[in-house]
Amino acid sequence: MPRKDQMTDAELAGLHARYRDLKDQVRELGFIAPGSVIERYTACASPGCRCHADPPARHGPYYQYTRKLAGKTLTRRLNPAQAQAYREWIANRRRLDNLLAEMDQLSRQAVELLVTAPPAPAQTQP
Repeated sequence: MPRKDQMTDAELAGLHARYRDLKDQVRELGFIAPGSVIERYTACASPGCRCHADPPARHGPYYQYTRKLAGKTLTRRLNPAQAQAYREWIANRRRLDNLLAEMDQLSRQAVELLVTAPPAPAQTQP
């Protein structure tokens, strides 16, 4: 049966390997952006317009990027290509948040193993 300190070493090695894998995934991420992209369809003020028909054919899509900055909401209109880019950046941001949360959890597990592990035997100098 393996000793407790050998199990701890194996567990730590596994945590280190997973942590390295997560760091590699962080390196592969592209640009990041917080916030969200929404697609809007609107009705105009012209009474005879198609957007007032039955069923209505609204105008759009119009894309908007929204985020909070210094306590204020920032909204920007986007073209379809910009909306796609922002969606990718927002997905990267969410992926980064998940990776960091997992890295934090692994770090806490490693700390717990290191704190509760028996002290390593002292090595003597020849």
